[in-house]
Amino acid sequence: MNMFLRQLRWACQPQRRYSTGISSDFASAIAELNKEMESVFGEPPSANQACSSNANLSTTRETPFAPHENAEAKQGLTHISSSGEAQMVDVSSKEITKRVAIAGCKVILGKKAYDLVSANQIAKGDVLSVAKIAGISGAKQTSSLIPLCHNINLSHVRVDLKLSEKDFSVDIEGEAASTGKTGVEMEAMTAVAIAGLTVYDMCKAASKDITVTDVQLKYKAGGKSGEWSRKK
Repeated sequence: MNMFLRQLRWACQPQRRYSTGISSDFASAIAELNKEMESVFGEPPSANQACSSNANLSTTRETPFAPHENAEAKQGLTHISSSGEAQMVDVSSKEITKRVAIAGCKVILGKKAYDLVSANQIAKGDVLSVAKIAGISGAKQTSSLIPLCHNINLSHVRVDLKLSEKDFSVDIEGEAASTGKTGVEMEAMTAVAIAGLTVYDMCKAASKDITVTDVQLKYKAGGKSGEWSRKK
């Protein structure tokens, strides 16, 4: 190769006179150099291959900078697996935080049953006291009643029942608290639902026209989603 480079340098030196012979020698040197380069490095890629290579390189470079989709936009029902089967959510990667939830429920008794409850004359006994204990026990049994709920160590459960003469009803509020990796919303709602059903069971002999309604989450705090409150 050194020989061809010397020939090329000689052909490129300025000459006093231009002649077709010098041009011929220059072209010959270039041709010989091309052959030598091909023997060492192989044939150069075609124009189509070069374009394809450049396009692939451009795609490879741009891929890492493609914008990521919002994880929340892809989030669906967490108790459904990718294959459509029911599953228990894995919470092992979640942080341990203080969790609180408050739920509500209303039992519409009607005037007859309401008067008996307020006078503590229901045959089965003290309706509000029994329903309160039932609600607390229900909160502690949530994972047994609802199959995909986690078994949570509750640190506090509160169930309050108040008579409302305005619409002859019992207003129930329940609160659950825990320090862990998953929320206690279901425990709070189970507490008020069980308390409401207990009120119905205690009073059904006096009236069949009793309605358990408005079981709902009112407030929650803790976890990744933070604090939430139902708008009035």
